[in-house]
Amino acid sequence: MPLPTVAIIGRPNVGKSTLFNRLVGKRLALVDDQPGVTRDRREGDASLLGLEFRVIDTAGYEDEDAATLPGRMRAQTEAAVREADVSLFLIDARAGVTPLDAEIARWLRSTDRPVVLMANKAEGRAGESGILEAMALGLGDPIPFSAEHGEGVVDLFEALLPHVERDEEEAPEEDPESPDAPLKLAIVGRPNAGKSTLVNRLIGEDRMITGPEAGITRDSISIDWEWIDFEDKPRKVRLVDTAGLRKKARVEEKLEKLSVADTLRSIDFAEVVVLLLDATRGLEVQDLKIADRVLQEGRALIIALNKWDVAENASSLFNGVKGALDEGLAQVKGVPLLTVSAVTGKGLDVLMRVAFETRDAWSRRVPTGQLNRWFERAIEANPPPAPGGKRIKPRYVTQNKSRPPSFVLFGTRVDLLPVSYQRYLINELRREFDFGAVPVRLTLRAPKNPFDRDKI
Repeated sequence: MPLPTVAIIGRPNVGKSTLFNRLVGKRLALVDDQPGVTRDRREGDASLLGLEFRVIDTAGYEDEDAATLPGRMRAQTEAAVREADVSLFLIDARAGVTPLDAEIARWLRSTDRPVVLMANKAEGRAGESGILEAMALGLGDPIPFSAEHGEGVVDLFEALLPHVERDEEEAPEEDPESPDAPLKLAIVGRPNAGKSTLVNRLIGEDRMITGPEAGITRDSISIDWEWIDFEDKPRKVRLVDTAGLRKKARVEEKLEKLSVADTLRSIDFAEVVVLLLDATRGLEVQDLKIADRVLQEGRALIIALNKWDVAENASSLFNGVKGALDEGLAQVKGVPLLTVSAVTGKGLDVLMRVAFETRDAWSRRVPTGQLNRWFERAIEANPPPAPGGKRIKPRYVTQNKSRPPSFVLFGTRVDLLPVSYQRYLINELRREFDFGAVPVRLTLRAPKNPFDRDKI
């Protein structure tokens, strides 16, 4: 049974994201002094004095035309309230009740959803008058609270308890390495490549704010979803939409630096990363840098050419991008290159199938016996060199972990193996055990020789 849901709403800069971070116990949402930082709905699992629920951080509610960016943000806030079991309506106790607060209160009273009124920033005496003003909003007595300092937690617990308490057995923890565990899939790329449009098309709803403006997405937004595969079997997915990554030299504002750091954290926690390219702009150096970062972190990589429905000279474009990838990502050959359209939905089922297949390869374990039979054949077909006349004696290899597949090679003087020979072994590993283009790690372990004077 899913957790009950709590939506945090209010006008810009009243402390919604600070409250969200306090409830989830992590700095997940971006926080800054300037208003309007949050744009998309961000969700997280919260715990309040033992009370477990799902909390949604929303954009600041603004009374703007629906076609504008603030208007589209407001639509996401309204959707969050409709889906929630209860809403936390925050006002700034120090600023008092503003006309926009009164407008939000009128809207909330017109809905059929329960509301808990909170007067945030109420520490000290500066918020006393604002607390008194909030009583006139018609939403009950406000809870004096400080999201920054954690004051008022017990009162918030008591107010939420009737709405989110559940009588149910605790669900067993899911093994993250199980094939049935949710696929952690992050969508990354440059600004305006169509990442949020792709996510909306995959899940079949306007969950992410989209538009012609570049850089709309700021937070990395995680969405739990089910993809129906080609055998009509539901497959769990934890889909993460991220902020666009521009060239480092162009990232100057503090807020964009926070967004970039959030995207890089999403890459670190993903299993498979889809690097989305804009087919109308082709491959750029920044794309290769993003791809290299993904591979360095040991994540499985898929590259998708978006906007394929409007691409010109499609065949030569595809071949050009493929050739540039083979040259620019020499450490991993054969990274899947797919063509998709987030607008029409073309190629998205193939993208998801390849994502699950890639995770399977990324998680694969090879039995030690099978691994060493391959190893003997590989050494016999291409014996290691003898640099400086010193013979290198590889003895055996074992897989010490998966995700990504990592192997340890033991033997005498194996630390002298040239990079070219290590690359030969890694490529043979890929070919023999069908690892495809996922990152493969090879560590060399040579026993210390106490009689080797060169190392004393």
